[in-house]
Amino acid sequence: MASDAFLLGQAIEVLRTYSLVGRDPSRQTLSVHRLVQAVLRDTLDASGKRLWAERAIRAVHATLPPVAYENWLQWERLLANAQACTEWLESEGVQLEETAEVLNQAGWYLTERARYNEAEPLLERAYEISIQQLGAEHLGMAIYLNNLAYLYGVQSKYEKAEPLFVRALEINEQQLGPEHPDTATCLNNLAELYRIQGKYEQAEPLFVRALAINEQQLGPDHPHIANALNNLASLYYVQGKYEKAEPLLMRALPINERQLGLEHPVTSFSLNTLALVYYAQGKYEQAEPLLMRALKNWEKQLGPEHPLTATGLNNLAELYIAQGKYEQAEPLLERALTIREQRLGPEHPDTAGCLDNLAALYYSQGKYEQAEPLFVRALAINEQQLGPLHPNTQITRGNYATLLRMMKREEEARAIETKITSSSRQ
Repeated sequence: MASDAFLLGQAIEVLRTYSLVGRDPSRQTLSVHRLVQAVLRDTLDASGKRLWAERAIRAVHATLPPVAYENWLQWERLLANAQACTEWLESEGVQLEETAEVLNQAGWYLTERARYNEAEPLLERAYEISIQQLGAEHLGMAIYLNNLAYLYGVQSKYEKAEPLFVRALEINEQQLGPEHPDTATCLNNLAELYRIQGKYEQAEPLFVRALAINEQQLGPDHPHIANALNNLASLYYVQGKYEKAEPLLMRALPINERQLGLEHPVTSFSLNTLALVYYAQGKYEQAEPLLMRALKNWEKQLGPEHPLTATGLNNLAELYIAQGKYEQAEPLLERALTIREQRLGPEHPDTAGCLDNLAALYYSQGKYEQAEPLFVRALAINEQQLGPLHPNTQITRGNYATLLRMMKREEEARAIETKITSSSRQ
């Protein structure tokens, strides 16, 4: 009947007549009233409920598209169905391999949309089921490990993320070999985690190796090549090696533009990083249009409340501060701070970055009393989340010491600088 539009339409009309189903032509969906669902379930015995739960999970699994930016609208329609699999898992004990895959895909989609609190239980449950279904050594486990580790990483749960990334790398190296593109992905993920933590010496050889594998296996114009180039360039940028970073980004940007499109969120990564390299070298006129373009793309494609939109706002505000455009910078930083506090949490390192920049803005305007509590809060977050030796912590501590000195509080400034020295000796 479902393959015949006329017969299907007739059947649906009969069901609608008795209010057994609802139809939404605009969304092309059918819904069954909860009371009708409950009655139908009550007519089933335990084995029947389990059978239909398994069928439903397999149906959802067959329907879900790949988790890619171009499929987000379809994913938003299907998300409730994917999340319902968790209920069936708990109520009927259905632990199919398809169940793990559905929860993993739904969790990854929610991670991409920065809905981390919703994503975490799904990815954790998917990981637990996959171990039971596949075994800890199965090649498929690398996907579950990588996704959960990435989620922990963006939430600054670095101690949880690292062993999962390491295990995923070991599985791929053992099962696929040291030169496989999936192995390169694992190398890249682990390297990025090290970069965020300021472990630059550990990150660089992994980034370099990942790039070499991708170039050898995928060809010069693959998006994975652009990603590897961008990540290695980001490492060089934070180390102040701008002459190394710029040519990598000049190569990555056109690849992303050709392969993904001018407005794709990933293309904006290259735009943003290249702009930061220009900004760090004082090339403000070259940096500004790139930052504005990246921000516009992220707002349009990801939404006004996404953490990457906050990144665009923060970076453009930094440029304005450097140019003395304080009135333009302040509302951008305030908006970026609000987004990061809401989406990442008040104790996240990226939140600390906004606090530090807003404090620097107030300092530049001579508003020392407004700047101080922001520096104090940013420093506390960085020390707790990144550690006393992380470059971001050192920068914030140095900024705070400079502020104290401008406020004629020399002893406190020296105490802060002494802490820098003592931390470096540990």
